[in-house]
Amino acid sequence: MKSGSGEYGGPVDAESRADPDLDPAVFVALGANDKGDRPDCREALEAALARFPGEGLQVIARSSWWKSAAWPDPLEPPFLNGVARIRSALDPHALMAALGRIEEAFGRTRSARNAPRTLDLDLVAFGRLAGDLDGLILPHPRAAERLFVMGPLAEIAPDWRHPVSGRTAAALAATATVGRDARPEADSPHS
Repeated sequence: MKSGSGEYGGPVDAESRADPDLDPAVFVALGANDKGDRPDCREALEAALARFPGEGLQVIARSSWWKSAAWPDPLEPPFLNGVARIRSALDPHALMAALGRIEEAFGRTRSARNAPRTLDLDLVAFGRLAGDLDGLILPHPRAAERLFVMGPLAEIAPDWRHPVSGRTAAALAATATVGRDARPEADSPHS
């Protein structure tokens, strides 16, 4: 795992050289603002990460948990978010199916858009793949504008480059326009 000195865990230099080790990287964003049957959202997210290996998803690195107001309605319960770098033999569609099974196990129901959720798992990036893969758009089409995604991603891979824009995670975190209140929890582990 890399660490740096920038506000979001690494340098905010958009011109830094690409890290070839990050070219095949797969990143999954995790979030929750409805604890469901768990004591709190943090425990729900930790339990979700614990299910990854059973679905063939090896967690290589994970960010701390970041807290932010719900978006777009800040009157909803606040969110806890994080990002995990994973390794898997699954293709993107099979990986999305595995994430869906984990969400389902946590009682995720898809009702209204942006409604409170017990677990939200998004495939942020799958290596350098970019475009519409039979309905799966990679990289995630809105992740780059969300601090609650790019901040955690920059903690674990500040030099990762967005497959379309070429900007680093650290640079994207610094300029994200959605969820600007997102901050890491002080006692949140990351590796």
